[in-house]
Amino acid sequence: MTIRPIRELGDPVLRTPADEVRAFDRELAALVRDLLETVDHPGRAGLAAPQIGVSARVFSYNVDGEIGHLVNPRVVELSEETQDGDEGCLSIPGIWAPTVRAMSAVVEGFDVHGEPLRLSGTGLMARCLQHEVDHLDGRVFLDRLAGEARKAALRALRDR
Repeated sequence: MTIRPIRELGDPVLRTPADEVRAFDRELAALVRDLLETVDHPGRAGLAAPQIGVSARVFSYNVDGEIGHLVNPRVVELSEETQDGDEGCLSIPGIWAPTVRAMSAVVEGFDVHGEPLRLSGTGLMARCLQHEVDHLDGRVFLDRLAGEARKAALRALRDR
């Protein structure tokens, strides 16, 4: 069992778009195992490969007892209806801020064996899918904040 340390904001890997996975091999299988084992803890809804220092378009999720992964994900559908709830990030510990996301999301990609996979969710699952794909694009949830929410989050980040 390999639980990997989480990279924190300031690490360049978190701000760099992740590389597309091209080989569905033993190395990918080991990465997926590490992501699944690392996300399998209370309070962890999702984990992208860059958060453990690996530039690969892969993430794991752990939402409402459902644990899984997605390789080379792409968002294919977002609802017009939105949700505005507190969001946090393992790479930015202790900072939570109201973040607007689509209420429903559909993401397509592949499983660890290269088989097509389609994930859809509402509420927390939709938030998780959007949050993790953002990580793979070199974005963190703070980038989605505006106005007073952004100012307060950046102030809290500075003061910690």
